Amino acid sequence: MAFTRRRLLHGGALIAAAPAIKVLTGASTIEAAHAQAGSAGLKWRHALSLFGEVKYPEGFKHFDYVNPDAPKGGMARQIALGTFDNFNPAVAGVKGLIASGVALIYESLTTQSLDEVSTEYGALAESVGYPDDFSFVTHRLRAEAKWHDGKPVTPDDVIFSFNALKKHRPFYAAYYRHVVKAEKTGEREVTFTFDAPGNRELPQIVGQLMVLPKHWWEGTNEAGVKRDISATTLEPPLGSGAYRIKSFEAARSVTLERVKDYWGRDLNINVGQNNFDELRYEYFRDGTVALEAFKADQVDWRTENSAKNWATAYNFPAVKDGRVVLEEFPIRNAGVMQAFALNIRRDKFRDPRVRWALNFAFDFEEMNKQLFYGQYKRINSYFYGTELASSGLPEGRELEILETVRAEVPAEVFTTPYSNPVGGNPEAVRSNLREGMKLFKEAGYEVRDHKLVDSKTGAPFELELMSEDPSAERIMLFFKPSLERMGITATVRTVDTTQYENRMRSWDFDVVVNNWIESLSPGNEQREFWGSHAADMPGSRNVLGIKNPAVDKLIERVIFAKDRADLVAATKALDRVLLWNHYVVPQFSYPFHRTARWDRFGRPAEMPKYGVDAFPALWWYDADKAAKVGKRS
Repeated sequence: MAFTRRRLLHGGALIAAAPAIKVLTGASTIEAAHAQAGSAGLKWRHALSLFGEVKYPEGFKHFDYVNPDAPKGGMARQIALGTFDNFNPAVAGVKGLIASGVALIYESLTTQSLDEVSTEYGALAESVGYPDDFSFVTHRLRAEAKWHDGKPVTPDDVIFSFNALKKHRPFYAAYYRHVVKAEKTGEREVTFTFDAPGNRELPQIVGQLMVLPKHWWEGTNEAGVKRDISATTLEPPLGSGAYRIKSFEAARSVTLERVKDYWGRDLNINVGQNNFDELRYEYFRDGTVALEAFKADQVDWRTENSAKNWATAYNFPAVKDGRVVLEEFPIRNAGVMQAFALNIRRDKFRDPRVRWALNFAFDFEEMNKQLFYGQYKRINSYFYGTELASSGLPEGRELEILETVRAEVPAEVFTTPYSNPVGGNPEAVRSNLREGMKLFKEAGYEVRDHKLVDSKTGAPFELELMSEDPSAERIMLFFKPSLERMGITATVRTVDTTQYENRMRSWDFDVVVNNWIESLSPGNEQREFWGSHAADMPGSRNVLGIKNPAVDKLIERVIFAKDRADLVAATKALDRVLLWNHYVVPQFSYPFHRTARWDRFGRPAEMPKYGVDAFPALWWYDADKAAKVGKRS
């Protein structure tokens, strides 16, 4: 799986030093903007890059990292956990549970290369144009782009998709918050107008819009019932991509088939990709059962997220005789914050000293030794694993940016390098617990009858650690005794996927395990991760409930960065402020993507730098290897 910016799809005033922003008023009509751009000579591009030149010139034959002669055929069976009851991506994350693989039936205006940090090439759109002030962007659709029913992809489809996704899906509402409208400005052209110039990322991320068929969604199903873009559905939808839904069994499996007459098969961006005739997703309610199914050759590919399993569970005969291949792929394209996420909407977490105290109760070093065979490293940044991670004390451009919010952020941002408490031995653990109790006392708590209570009201400090994943449960159970040593009443609760989703959407939780995957070029998605506007939006990624004016301002600095150096400095400043507000108890990470596969597949000799394993996109079915492995169970 490649953690591209597109896969991560799952406001606030600008601070004083941000680029000058001038809201378009009387001259904001698209006609005036076009006239202004026309006089300057609007440049049409085959690709967009946030900073620097694009790697592949116009008319390139294929990406360097693909095998252009990869054979077509075969099936790849993959694991999906939980359940599903929805094929409608417009309400994913808000209603129902979206089925795996649905995104593969659709396309976007542009697509990202896997050997560049942040570059998009034309997909549904053959070219893109925008003025020097980044006040709008125009996409020109390919004449040959077709839906699976043979009808052309039109500007009306793009406009419909933009409006539907922005209305019904919180991620897009935040991501495209500053895109005020989309309109048809030519036979095959769509123009997106922004609320202000200067946001250099908007022309590029607009291209990531998933395009849905207007005529299908506004039509009726076989029973004559009008379809509803705002509702879940198990009717296989119409797409335009390389795959379509062939069959499914609700909550159990989904099978996609390659579209033989796919309109974009020979585009340079698709050469050597989409090689399997079928992609099948088998659903399992439990990860342990999924692992046993893999061992029994019920599925072909497995991504292993458990350090314990990686160390102990792959010693069965098929691994020893080479029929199952274990391979780790370096993660170079993304950073991560995985943590115990604290719901600061709740009063008990309002005081940052309380949140910080909980970090002193987490003995990562002992957990890493006992549960993870020493494989993990402790996370100390919201952009861990990238050049965007803050360290030491701020200086240079980062310090200049932080000075603009000095009065609004913790003093430690300027005086103390962030670090997590270190445990691993009894003396260190006792010292950490004493420090945690000191913080609780400063926040107005004390211990009575071995229970931590509010000094004024006597109310006990209680926590529920909630999960939908049994593997997360053992981490929580390890954390629980340390919390109880502080006098905290802690309960661990594992719920089913549906209940978990419903509780998360209504923000009905104390503590959960959550992760935020960060691209190498952060931007507008940061509003949905940490922005005040998203804090109360059901289904948003602002799980923590952050409403912090300084964070909002720093997000804008990231979005309006002038160049790569400015982006790195602004991101480090944001990272530092998030860390010192103690919104989470950071957990751990591993720099490789662990995979196991039955040896039936081929892949390019050199994988793309930012593609991780890129399965199944760049892989293909190898009949000779499959014959040696034997018939599937």
